[in-house]
Amino acid sequence: MRKELKDQIIESISAQLKEYPNFYITDIAGLNAKQTVQLRRACFDAGVKLTVVKNTLLKHVIRDDENLKDLVPTLVGNTAIMYTNVPNAPGKLIKKLQKEGFEKPVVKGAYVQECIYIGENQLDALAAIKTREELIGDIITLLQSPVNRVVLALQNKENAEAPAAAEEAPAAAETPAEAPAAE
Repeated sequence: MRKELKDQIIESISAQLKEYPNFYITDIAGLNAKQTVQLRRACFDAGVKLTVVKNTLLKHVIRDDENLKDLVPTLVGNTAIMYTNVPNAPGKLIKKLQKEGFEKPVVKGAYVQECIYIGENQLDALAAIKTREELIGDIITLLQSPVNRVVLALQNKENAEAPAAAEEAPAAAETPAEAPAAE
């Protein structure tokens, strides 16, 4: 490969790593053509960009970034990068494919939310990471919970007082009016 082409590829990989804050380094070797098409389709549907890269070229990019240096040992054998803006999308996708009987892709390493994960044993942790939107939803639910309890308590109190007031009203109507006292 010519030096100019290598430099172009390195620039492209570097640009992708800057564009996507989260990426997974995976091994997809051994997939047949049908499985590869299914994987690429699933990645596209999940908003994940899949790129097969040469380890030596990816090493050049990773070595230049102090935060990513710990991923260099994962660059052995066939390597594909799964770029994403959603931190848990590739993890969930890989787990789903494995449930469907795919042996690959296998997670070699990942850089997600400024943390490094190394090894397939991290897949459950990667898939369980909550997105920003999920965290905001959880916070809103937690904040609404006390408010909902207060509203429910007030409604229960109103419902309890309404029948009691209704019972007092007929009782007052049934009582004969007292005659004025004679003077």
